[in-house]
Amino acid sequence: MTTAFGIDFGGTGIKGAPVDLAAGRFAAERVRIKTPEKSTPTKVADVFLELLDSFPNHDGPIGVTVPGVVRHGVVSSAANIDESWIGCDADKLFSDRLGRPVHAVNDADAAGLAEVRFGAAKGRNGLVIVTTLGTGIGSALVYDGVLLPNTELGHLEIDGHEAEARASNRAREEKELSWKEWGERLTTYYRTLEMLFSPDLFLVGGGVSKDWAEFGDLIDIETEIIPATLRNKAGVIGAALYASEQA
Repeated sequence: MTTAFGIDFGGTGIKGAPVDLAAGRFAAERVRIKTPEKSTPTKVADVFLELLDSFPNHDGPIGVTVPGVVRHGVVSSAANIDESWIGCDADKLFSDRLGRPVHAVNDADAAGLAEVRFGAAKGRNGLVIVTTLGTGIGSALVYDGVLLPNTELGHLEIDGHEAEARASNRAREEKELSWKEWGERLTTYYRTLEMLFSPDLFLVGGGVSKDWAEFGDLIDIETEIIPATLRNKAGVIGAALYASEQA
């Protein structure tokens, strides 16, 4: 069994597990550690080391998600994380701290890669746009199985507003929107993506995807749109996949 180790760095928890790369599933039970209150790169690296200590027999590639733009291992945005991440060479920092090669990837890109290889979009060709609806809106573009990284489509300006400020799940909760009201905002968002990219499929992830029955039919667009299936496993699986392809 060929495995790689995936770590998903989130706002409240950091999760990790070895991943069976042939089957696209955890090769051992996932471990979760609470994210440090001040989640600077060095403090997060310490948690990564603690996570790996739970799997002393694993020596394969390591991939980690970061909620920001990651170019060649360097983080260049920090919309929803500590500003000290900007300019951080995450690959070097984590590799030095963990004592072996580590590859960082945008969190939405990792989830998108996992969903296309092993999840709801498995076997689908053409352009698949994966969106994660959460604190913000993450996005991943995958064309015929190849990732186009760092699209950050949640930051598009639509009708004078940043898209995620009006259509993220956090916006729904903070503004106490009904499912219908949120569905109208999501329709505006996805119609804009349709106009710009003409995708073959939209995939909707994030924790709220479990409530797909409440809002999925309220998104009125031409393109097929379906919920993600890997949910909170997608980040770990996608990070491991990404690391295996960089090794």
